[in-house]
Amino acid sequence: MLLTFIAFYLLVSIGIGLYAATRVHNTADYAVAGRSLPLPVVIATTFATWFGSETVLGVPARFIDGGLGAVVEDPFGASMCLVLVGLFFAYRLYQKNLITLGDYYRQRFGRTLEVLCSAIIIFSYLGWVAAQITALGLVFNLLTQGAVSVTAGTVLGTAIVLVYTLYGGMWSVALTDFVQMIVIVAGLLAIAWFAADLAGGTGRVVEFAAREGRFSLFPKDAGLKEWTFFGAAAITMMLGSIPQQDVFQRVMSSNSASTARRGPVIGGVLYLLFAFVPMFVVAAAVLVMGDSATALLKDDPQKLLPTLVMERMPIGLQVAFFGALLSAIMSTASATLLAPSTTFVENILRNMRPGMSDALTLKAMRISVFVFTLCVLAYAISAQGTSIYDMVSGAYQVPLVGAFVPLAFGLYWHRATSQGALLAVALGMGVWLLFAASPALNQAFPQQLAGLLAAIAGMLVGSLVPQFLRDQKGHVVHYTATPG
Repeated sequence: MLLTFIAFYLLVSIGIGLYAATRVHNTADYAVAGRSLPLPVVIATTFATWFGSETVLGVPARFIDGGLGAVVEDPFGASMCLVLVGLFFAYRLYQKNLITLGDYYRQRFGRTLEVLCSAIIIFSYLGWVAAQITALGLVFNLLTQGAVSVTAGTVLGTAIVLVYTLYGGMWSVALTDFVQMIVIVAGLLAIAWFAADLAGGTGRVVEFAAREGRFSLFPKDAGLKEWTFFGAAAITMMLGSIPQQDVFQRVMSSNSASTARRGPVIGGVLYLLFAFVPMFVVAAAVLVMGDSATALLKDDPQKLLPTLVMERMPIGLQVAFFGALLSAIMSTASATLLAPSTTFVENILRNMRPGMSDALTLKAMRISVFVFTLCVLAYAISAQGTSIYDMVSGAYQVPLVGAFVPLAFGLYWHRATSQGALLAVALGMGVWLLFAASPALNQAFPQQLAGLLAAIAGMLVGSLVPQFLRDQKGHVVHYTATPG
């Protein structure tokens, strides 16, 4: 019965996505849904895209192991990213009527930076999308009790998401996200209610988590080094997710500047609130399952929540959980397949082949979705064994050190120049790679913070020094002779 429902749900999702494809007539429809999405849909697609495999499987595993301090990147940093986008970036970017974030870099700093930052953004999606389709493989493996391997499940899940994303673009992503958000919220609330009952009540679960120190967010008795690493973890997704095409597409798909501004803020707040639900359920699972939970935590903490549902809950709640889990994964995977593909065509391919017609551009976007999906699939299979949480958090370091500073300074500092932006990218990526390649440096100071500080220094020096030299060149000093 469970497998039958899951198969039916997957077919319905594909059907919704293919129906949405009938609305696609040009590249604007495909990339940003014709800039026509109302506020409820923008909220839903923002929430559903963020609420992925790491939120249901990765975050709870990290929480039960290290408490709230271990999940400062996600959900705390991730939710704050959406709030910051809504408050400080959405309105200014929406007014520019762009298709991709790379278009902004071209308008503000030129084609060289457009290509560089677009390549950085595209590369960063490998880890994030790989985490989603790896989770799909894990789900199908659990559902079939091992009959379908994780690798085969990864291929199957990828094919399902690819079908409706390939044809419907942002319209398919938006409509399926709206349905999937409803399934996520209803399913996880039902699971949390039943899990609390199994554990002896909500109060007992909260008391257990508090007694085990799981509500500790900030480092205790920590020095400067510990606080530095904590702050670096917090800003990884908080700032690193801002220069991302999937976030930008939700802003640009809105039907007004007001919707673009309010949608991410509301979606971010909802995401933070509902991210606590899987953490609560996993805390309940430890109480309910006892020694078997301890064994799973040592083997693969990501399996704890699905195992609780499969072994201790009735079929109706199993359906609700796996429906919610698949919704969370597919909504994120579809959006993150679309974003880098549209960026590649709009900001790299069109520079290589200028003068492409709208019809040819749309065709190229669909081909790019297919090719990028194959790349992600290969990466996900090769990276098996890496935790979903680590895949996601690692992916955001690249845009943090390479693309965030040009975006933020370009919007808010009128003296930012192309030279400054290029030096910011060069120093940010260079220092980050240096620290990543040196375990001694990385243990002494967080690599993503080192890269961000270097990028800021590059922007300031590269922008101000040439302006200072030009001013000095045109300045004539007159000396007055003193008497005697």
